[in-house]
Amino acid sequence: MLHWTITFLILALIAAFFGFGGVAGMAATLAKICFAVFLILFLVSLVSGRRSI
Repeated sequence: MLHWTITFLILALIAAFFGFGGVAGMAATLAKICFAVFLILFLVSLVSGRRSI
């Protein structure tokens, strides 16, 4: 998941550099969404991994 976030972030930076504002905005939005999902899944796995029976 974090790999996709970095990929979309790099794509957004390259698109912004070449002047493709719509593509850059869309890629940045996808990067934010992927990062949020990654962060939520990371926190859930961190909490559930500490449980002992």
